[in-house]
Amino acid sequence: MDFILQQLRKPHGILIPWLALVLLLAGVLWAVRTVGIDGAEQSLAKLELEWNQTRQELIHHKAVQKAQKDLAQIWSVLPVERDFAPLALGITEEAKRNRVILPALSYKTEPTSVANTSKGVLQGTMTGRYEDLRRFLYDVETAEELVYIEDLELVHSDTQQDKTLTFNIKIATYLRGDPVKPVVQ
Repeated sequence: MDFILQQLRKPHGILIPWLALVLLLAGVLWAVRTVGIDGAEQSLAKLELEWNQTRQELIHHKAVQKAQKDLAQIWSVLPVERDFAPLALGITEEAKRNRVILPALSYKTEPTSVANTSKGVLQGTMTGRYEDLRRFLYDVETAEELVYIEDLELVHSDTQQDKTLTFNIKIATYLRGDPVKPVVQ
């Protein structure tokens, strides 16, 4: 204690209390910085990471919901497998309306990698005038049913009969195996 009193009586002695105050404030500042601000910054970084993960999960969840909704919509458009033969008959009738000859249209189903669905394939030859064939193809592709022309190949003929063309055609669709629709959540 004597030593401190002697130091205070010296000309620089008046600076000692101020120096002690500065050291005390520096210690308090260091403690606040270490405990308060750094801890808050770590908490903020952790919360930002959790927020980004939650946001990504939400985006993924919305994408899944949209995909389920789209799938349900597509599923509702697919014909049921038992309706495949009438669909083939409807295409044959459409060909007759467009003055296209579609003899011996064969149809078969093929399995797909998607559960509860199969691929329906209609194959055969079609003969007619270009305008009639074009109208028939347009009517098939714009029909309410989900059908598409998978392959169309011109059959070369040595004889040109009344400006008619003959094509090998392959029409495909996807079929539902069960009339029950998937549940949309």
